[in-house]
Order: sequence, then structure tokens, then C-alpha cells
Amino acid sequence: MDLIYGYITWTLMVTCEGMKTVHPECSIVLHLQAKEADCQLQISLMQSLFNYNATNTGCVVEWDGVNCWPAVSVGERVSLSCPPPLLKSHELISRTCTSEGWSRLSVSYYDACFQDNSTEQEETGHRREYFARVKLIYTVGYGMSIGSLCIAIFIFCIFRKLLCTRTYIHLNLFSSFILRALAVFVKDAVLFADETVNHCTVSTVLCKAVVTFFQYCVLSNFYWLLIEGLHLQTLLAFTFTHTKSFFWCYILIGWGVPSVTVIIWTFFKHKYDNHGCWDDLDSGYWWIIKIPILLSVFVNFLVFVNISRIIVVKTKTPELNGGDRQLYRRLAKSTLLLIPLFGVHYTVFALFPENVGLEARLFFELVLGSFQGFIVALLYCFLNCEVQNEIRKEIGKYKFRTDNNTFQMATQDFTA
Repeated sequence: MDLIYGYITWTLMVTCEGMKTVHPECSIVLHLQAKEADCQLQISLMQSLFNYNATNTGCVVEWDGVNCWPAVSVGERVSLSCPPPLLKSHELISRTCTSEGWSRLSVSYYDACFQDNSTEQEETGHRREYFARVKLIYTVGYGMSIGSLCIAIFIFCIFRKLLCTRTYIHLNLFSSFILRALAVFVKDAVLFADETVNHCTVSTVLCKAVVTFFQYCVLSNFYWLLIEGLHLQTLLAFTFTHTKSFFWCYILIGWGVPSVTVIIWTFFKHKYDNHGCWDDLDSGYWWIIKIPILLSVFVNFLVFVNISRIIVVKTKTPELNGGDRQLYRRLAKSTLLLIPLFGVHYTVFALFPENVGLEARLFFELVLGSFQGFIVALLYCFLNCEVQNEIRKEIGKYKFRTDNNTFQMATQDFTA
């Protein structure tokens, strides 16, 4: 008997240890599931060991959906409290064992465990409206980003003269932003499209794969932003360096480091923290993803400071001509705008728990983050002087061909 209760205690300890890494909103659901499993185990054990159905004259172990009532004799009164996640008052709920079975609850769980429920419902309603607005805005933002980035990629591929190491890096950055936006849409479609699904307990291979893909896209996006800064620093610091030799290193960093990180994270999640859809941000294994992102942002900040120093030094050099100064300014303009903007908001919230400043965090990471791809396409493509010149040339050639064809047709008509 001691062995059986020891096993039950160990099972509960393991269950509670796993519950430490779930969302606060889901803690009550998982707690009740664990208590129900424990209660059902007690019921089956008591029935098999003591044959309650044949010999017991009192009340048997019973699960009422919230609490597990123990086996007692007729006339005994048992008092239990609200479950720990709902323990907002010290009021006890009592039941008496009668000859006909358990009596009704002395006070309902609703009255005992949900005090000031109207205020909570109002706050929940406001939060739902806020989340709905945030989702609408970031859906529009990511949609604009995908559309503008696809157009930018098309422009760079059409005008072959623009293709060089710098534009190849831009194309990879564009691709990372597109993948990140698509990952958000896929994640929403798989995890939150069906409102009837219990998201606290769902645990499928599909939803875990979607979350893993999402983490990979986020990581690769941060690292290609880092590569943009590293490449600009290389151009400024090593004027005569062949940047093509660095391109494959950039590829390994931009796509390889996120791949290795996500593989390590997936291994540890599957081995030691295989709960839900792996979207629990309170898990300690979340730092496997967070630390590389913080590292990329920190290095990007150092690169930003170093680039600023190089530009100040080179523009103040007396022997530097005006054309070179203009070149340095043109190389630095776009990336210097991006480096301090993208990623800084992540460091603001990175060292705080995930449930602190949730609304502000959602605004910065989803609303502002959703328009990043659009801004990148705007700065790196649509406002790029080289791109604008190529477009003007093509428009000029098209007008020339059109005017020439019109003149030839008019001449033929006149001759006829």
C-alpha cells in the first residue's frame, strides 16, 4: 500500500514539475487533469483492493470535476478548498456522506472560487478586444511586407545589373522576412483557427512542427539583419577586400546557425519538456532560442557603434575626395537606419518574464514587427538610387521604342 501511494506521490510531483513551464491561463486546466487522473487511479485501486461495490456501506471516492472526495463512513463531513490555481478565498466547500451517497456542495464552486468575477470578465473582454485588434493590424502588416518584399525580389531578379554580393545579401534578408511572415500565418492557422480546440492540452506533431518552423524563421531573420551590419562593416573597414569570399560564410551564419540552434532546442524539448505544442515561453529551454537572438542583437549594436566610428573617421580624412565621402554615406544610410531600429525592442523585454508587459510586448513584437519587411523593401529597393536609375532607364527605353514605332508608322502612312 505504501508503494502504491509512493507511486501516486511521485506521479504528482512529475506532473507538477511539468506544469511549471505552461502558460498561466492553462495551469488550471492541466491541474484539474492531473487531479482527475490521480482520483481515477485511487478509485480503481480502492475498487480492486477493497471491493467497494460489494462491501462498502459509506461513500466511495468520487471525482466531481474539481475535487476528489475521499472514501468516508456515513455521517462524516468532509471540507475541501478551491483548487490552487483558483484559490482566491479561504472559504471551504463541504459535503456530507449520507446513506444515499454524497450530499450536495455546501457552496457552489462558482461562488467560492470565482470572487469578483464581473471585474475579471470585464478585463478579459477588454483583453480579447485588444488581442483582436492586434491580430488585425499585424495581419495587414505582414501582408504588406510579403507583397512588397516579393515585388522587391522580382525587381532585383529582373535587373541583372543590380546583382552583386550586397544585393544577394538583401535577397536573403527579404526571404527571411517573407518566411517569418508566412510562419506567423501558418502558426495562427494551425494553433488558433479552431476555437473549439483546447489549446492548453493539444499536443500534435503538426503543431510542434509549426512552432519549430516559426522559431527557425525568427532566428534566421535576426541573423540576416546581423549579416547586413557585418557586410557593411566589411565594406567600410576593408575597402579592397573581395566581398564574394565572405558570402558563403554569410550563408552559413544566416541559415546555418539558426538550423543548429533549432535542432538543439528541438532535441531538448522532445527529450525533457515535451508538453503541449512547445509554445510555452516560461520554459527554461526557451533560453536556447533567446540567447542566440540576444547575442545577434548585441553584436549588431557593437557593429552599429563601430560603423559610426568608421564613418566619422573616414569623412574627416583630409585626403578623401567628395565622391568617396558620398560613397560612404550611401553605403551606411540604409543599414544605419535598420540596425538600431530592428532588434532593440527585443532587448527591452528579453530579460523580463514573458507575462510581464504582455500588451506592450505584443505591440512591439507583432504590430511594429509586422511592418519591418515593408520598411526593409522600401529602404533597400524602392528608395534605392541604383534601382530607381535602372527603372528610369527601362522606362526611357520603352518610351523611345514606343515613340520610334509611332514615328515609323506615321512615315509609312505618309509615304503610302
